[in-house]
Amino acid sequence: MSFTGTRQTTTAGAQTSGAGGDENFLRAENVSVKFGKRGKNEVQALSNVSLGIRRGRFVCFVGPSGCGKSTLLNVFAGLLRQTKGQVYFDGRELGGVNTGAGYITQHDTLLPWSTVESNIELALRVRGYGKAERKARVERALESVGLEGFRTLYPSQLSGGMRKRVLLARTLAYEPSLILMDEPYGALDAQMRQRLQTQLLETWSAGDKTIVFVTHDLDEALLLADEIVVFAARPGRIVYRTEVNLPRPRDLTSLRTDPGFGELWQDLWNRMDHTAQEDE
Repeated sequence: MSFTGTRQTTTAGAQTSGAGGDENFLRAENVSVKFGKRGKNEVQALSNVSLGIRRGRFVCFVGPSGCGKSTLLNVFAGLLRQTKGQVYFDGRELGGVNTGAGYITQHDTLLPWSTVESNIELALRVRGYGKAERKARVERALESVGLEGFRTLYPSQLSGGMRKRVLLARTLAYEPSLILMDEPYGALDAQMRQRLQTQLLETWSAGDKTIVFVTHDLDEALLLADEIVVFAARPGRIVYRTEVNLPRPRDLTSLRTDPGFGELWQDLWNRMDHTAQEDE
């Protein structure tokens, strides 16, 4: 999968994709989320967010801590109900848990008493797959992340990077059409992070998955994304969107020598810095 479109941008006042096309796969319309009791310790986590994401796209959310990136991911996953607005997934309004989405967080959610194989199989058991189908899907998932030889190990016997690969395999096993990822590689060292980024891109390119990925790292966003969405806090809102017209396949070492990378990076940094100053 490649993206060669012309870079286009919008601001919060006109939140539609510059590339055109069907945006109905995943859509938020005027979504607001408030935490706390009304009039007492109330926090506006999101304010009137509208965003459409086309099927098969890789979209990164960036912005300061507390700007609502993870909150919107939770809304898309159906784990958090918005205070106002509507959310649509694959043509239908989302009214509960989004069973068509896989969710990988920054936290390690593997069961320590289960092997790699059993951790992956658990997601399939929950969804009611039979024994033969579970076995076949676990095999494909292990192969997709290069962990065929580690199936009998326990999480405590794996490196941090390998545990992240198991989490991805567990998600891929039930083949969700949407994968939500909340800073999954933030705690890893730079080399491991880059290897997992490359593997994720290979996995995404081989299928028709739509990925929404939260990160604080502009290098990571520019490496991965078709499109980057910038959030600002107080209250959480979208202030900027941009297409990433850097050629694929990408690797970070060569990407940094591309003049377009530097231009995009600086533009995003300036906009994030501007929104941060507004919040002070």
